[in-house]
Amino acid sequence: MLGAKYTLDIRPTFVDELDRAVAYIESTFHDYQAADKLVDDVYAAIDERLFAPLSFEPCYRPPIVDQPYYRIYVRNFTIYYVVIGTVMEVRWFRYSRNQQPLSELD
Repeated sequence: MLGAKYTLDIRPTFVDELDRAVAYIESTFHDYQAADKLVDDVYAAIDERLFAPLSFEPCYRPPIVDQPYYRIYVRNFTIYYVVIGTVMEVRWFRYSRNQQPLSELD
């Protein structure tokens, strides 16, 4: 499947967490350009990974889920996704320095 274009499914939890990070940057630093740039960089990284999401090392496999988690780093943030068939499902967006354990995500 290397080189195949996968279908993207972005979960509401990811969108909510990204929105919170953007709101924090905007309200705390009043830097709307930085917030917009973060969103652009996050979606660019996801789009780039969409061509070969399984080419990277899995980082965690929950005991009750068949699919392992993979991660993408964007600045000080981590994006977590799983691959189910030909669907890359983006699930979580975390500030890298303040992450809850992945075992608590599912």
